[in-house]
Amino acid sequence: MDDLPLISAYSHPTARRPMLGLTVLVVEDSRFACDALRLMCLRSGARIRRADCLASARRHLQVYRPSVAIVDMGLPDGSGADLIEEMSRSVPRIDVVLATSGDSFVEDQALAAGADGFLSKPLGSLAIFQEAILSRLPVDQRPAGPRSLSKDKVTPDPVAYRDDLCHAAETLREDGTLDYVAKFLSGLALSAHDLALQRAADTVSRGRADGKLLNADVSRLRQLVEARLAQEPAL
Repeated sequence: MDDLPLISAYSHPTARRPMLGLTVLVVEDSRFACDALRLMCLRSGARIRRADCLASARRHLQVYRPSVAIVDMGLPDGSGADLIEEMSRSVPRIDVVLATSGDSFVEDQALAAGADGFLSKPLGSLAIFQEAILSRLPVDQRPAGPRSLSKDKVTPDPVAYRDDLCHAAETLREDGTLDYVAKFLSGLALSAHDLALQRAADTVSRGRADGKLLNADVSRLRQLVEARLAQEPAL
């Protein structure tokens, strides 16, 4: 379980901080994507907690009920759709359950599982983030009066990107994790606008799906990850 600290005390929503008083549970294995969500919650006034897998999220939900849940569809111990289905059937239900992924083809699966909406990666637009949540909240929890749409973009910490690459490099050495790590790297590269890494990860994913995976494709993916880790991090 990997909790991020609470970032605001309870208060009523305002035009500038329209999510004051809300707690957001982010179920996301990528630290880079989670940092983007952390920054958007911070600027919106919400509190945030993080779970990096299904098991961790379920432990969270045994202890407290968040106002909002944002669930990545591809997690190390299973599909986010399973957790979304559990949340959508829980009583009382979480007010807003959103799915997120860099793969737009899983949106229908997320909605069929009970998600109220879908956030496409890369995550960065504060306006899209706020609207996805606020438009689905009960009316009495929305900020009163007019609210301007922010044009702000958030930029996640590059150190978080490096942490994700380290996680991927370690996972690539393990047997039986290639499907997961290829999808993880594809989403990570999409968020970081790393086209070469994204193409290499997608090639491995397609090869696995078609039963035509080449060792050279896996080697290429490993080399790209190691090359990025060999670079000096931008601090």
